Amino acid sequence: MEWRGRRGSRNVEDRRSMGAAGAGGIGVVGMLVVLAVGYFFGVDISPIVGAVNDGQPREGQPLSEEDQQWGEFMSVVLADTEEVWSRVLPEQAGTDYVDPTLVLFRGAVQSACGGASAAMGPFYCPNDQKLYLDTDFFDVMANRMGAGGDFAAAYVVAHEVGHHVQNLLGVLPEVTRMRQGASEEESNYLSVLTELQADCFAGVWATQASQQFGAIEEGDLAEAQNAARAVGDDVLQENAGRTPMPDSFTHGSADQRQEWLMRGFRSGDVGQCDTFGEAGL
Repeated sequence: MEWRGRRGSRNVEDRRSMGAAGAGGIGVVGMLVVLAVGYFFGVDISPIVGAVNDGQPREGQPLSEEDQQWGEFMSVVLADTEEVWSRVLPEQAGTDYVDPTLVLFRGAVQSACGGASAAMGPFYCPNDQKLYLDTDFFDVMANRMGAGGDFAAAYVVAHEVGHHVQNLLGVLPEVTRMRQGASEEESNYLSVLTELQADCFAGVWATQASQQFGAIEEGDLAEAQNAARAVGDDVLQENAGRTPMPDSFTHGSADQRQEWLMRGFRSGDVGQCDTFGEAGL
């Protein structure tokens, strides 16, 4: 992905130099919680990689050159999503786009939805319309999940921005309402539909960005597909030494995630991402 020398977003809040201490030291309980209000969960990578940190307060560390590069890259990707969605969402859905903020953190973080640990993966908080991401997650993806590459990282950001689009469209509040009183299995299924739609929106962004900026290179889409596969519930459970249990899936299988990502990419159309309608809901 060609990104150097391109415009970066101003909507990036970098807390990484604060360390876990900046998150208030959320401790062991924080390792298990992504969103205290029970919205949507990040990709739980803790069974694969163990604790990313011990959840205890620690002094902030200066950002390395690699940290700074990740920050610059995330800023450019976020700027791309801003430009694409500010055009596409009004055109295709009649809804104005409001830019979210990307919070980069290290180890643990506090959000308007509660405390979270890096072990639980990137997440979106609808309460403050912010995306939360520990850039060390990309090292985990590359080294332990076999899903490296800059466009794989861009897919992760685009997926979380997809949740923001869902929030603007009223999808997230409606799913939260539907989950009230639902069984665990039903709630998991609603979560899967939510995540697959965010994957589809990531695909819409990718193809629209390719047409608008011409920045996507040969092999980039394969990186995104590989990343979507790596975070499939069945693959995560298998890599953790568990037998995949579809009723426990919260994000969808590897095949489903790749399918919906590609559906969005091939169509470039928000209307083709109605996972709920296709499920009869």
